[in-house]
Amino acid sequence: MPKMKTKKCATKRMKMSATGKVMRSQGGKAHLNGYKSRGRKRNLRGITVTDVTVEKTMHRMQPYA
Repeated sequence: MPKMKTKKCATKRMKMSATGKVMRSQGGKAHLNGYKSRGRKRNLRGITVTDVTVEKTMHRMQPYA
């Protein structure tokens, strides 16, 4: 049976934690930042855990992660 292919877009955007959770960066900080508050932009920094409803799909996109 052939190997399963990894979706490269998912590899570049997401990481797997040691316990198997999918980590992602938050959106909404690329443009139109002039009117957003300093605290709002600060809270968008870093990475967060992906919701459990899409976690199965993300694991399917990265079979060897």
